[in-house]
Amino acid sequence: MTPTGTRTAAINASPAPADARHDAPALSACIIAFNEADRIADCIASLAFCDEIVVVDSHSTDATAQIAADLGARVIQRPFDGFRSQKQFAIEQAAHDWVLCLDADERVGDALRTSIEAERARGFEGAAGYRFARLSEYFGKFLRHGNAYPDRVLRLFDRRRGGWRGKREVHEAASVDGAVRTLTGDLIHYPYRSLQAQLQKTQRYARMMAEHDFARGKRATLGKLVLSPAWRFWRGYLFRGGFLDGWHGLVYAYVRANYVRQKTIMLWLLQNGRPITDPSP
Repeated sequence: MTPTGTRTAAINASPAPADARHDAPALSACIIAFNEADRIADCIASLAFCDEIVVVDSHSTDATAQIAADLGARVIQRPFDGFRSQKQFAIEQAAHDWVLCLDADERVGDALRTSIEAERARGFEGAAGYRFARLSEYFGKFLRHGNAYPDRVLRLFDRRRGGWRGKREVHEAASVDGAVRTLTGDLIHYPYRSLQAQLQKTQRYARMMAEHDFARGKRATLGKLVLSPAWRFWRGYLFRGGFLDGWHGLVYAYVRANYVRQKTIMLWLLQNGRPITDPSP
């Protein structure tokens, strides 16, 4: 099934029969959200096979929280203090130890759901966590090459053996103590509503990463200022086949290279005592 078909099917998904899950471990889905009224319903619908859905909302000013509650999710309000911290808080609120973590702009595709349910029926035996590919839509096309795919992420795990650990609040990643297996199927990702939204998001991430790197003693060099953005572009566009995604792959590679450029410039300014944001009034 195509990703677009996956999205439609997810909206009409219904929970698995109770007898099919009788001996399977209970599973909590955990979502963090802020102003996602246009996307939260699809995300929740794709998680209908889970035993509960927890949404940690950062005090959205739109109808995100109400929509989630109307769809049966347990909604918890919490001020945002970082992506890692918010996700760790979410899994701590779950009723069950096996958790499946999503952002509001993600959906579990049909093939991935089948893989998860098969492992769950086996009791997640011999694994502490599972990773799977993330397939991102980019202005009308799903990117299947370059730096965009397969972009495997660890999102299904036993919280007793891991979680959202570390100090980095951006580009956060879960980790577990134990075996990690790879599942077939894709986590469908709708990351950007517009090019403006992508540029704003990447600039914000660049600043957060520059501040994180600076705090841990990492420094930029003139060589990195020149070479790092170019390497990011050519690695993704040429060596990893991003050109196979047509103009979508070209634009994606350019924007991602610009993210590296911004991050390196910001780190350079920080280490030279120059501000990268407007001073507080």
